[in-house]
Amino acid sequence: MIKVQDGLWVGGGVDCRVGDEEWAVVHACKSPCHQRAVGYSGSLSPDHPHYLVLEQATDLYLNLIDPPIPLFMAPSFISFLAFARKQLENGRKILIHCNQGESRAPSLALLLQAKLIGSISNESYAAARAQFEAESARYNPGMGIQTYLAEHWSDFDDF
Repeated sequence: MIKVQDGLWVGGGVDCRVGDEEWAVVHACKSPCHQRAVGYSGSLSPDHPHYLVLEQATDLYLNLIDPPIPLFMAPSFISFLAFARKQLENGRKILIHCNQGESRAPSLALLLQAKLIGSISNESYAAARAQFEAESARYNPGMGIQTYLAEHWSDFDDF
């Protein structure tokens, strides 16, 4: 688990835990977290009510994979930012984890810092990334999430 800034941490699968009064946890991985929380194996029907997101108290389960061609959908990121805002307002630390802790989780932390916290540039994904990389040692985003955030950066300006 790596501290990004006060109250914000990024980790991999080994850091997965359940949220509590002190910690809110964002599980940014389909397998195993989203699958386990929603109760399925393999794939889930896109018309399932929790296809993209399941929020349970201090845990947010995101159905995110990180392919080279972006398959991400805005509701996942909007739900993430809304969840993070609520948890920060309630004084909780936030842990964002994905399987390796190098792409999806730090990309969400970058988005949170730029769009909600304001601790790094919100000018563009490229500007936010440059600042994030200068301050965070472990960021290795996949092509899919890089492309998605670069193309949709302004979609999340209302936070």
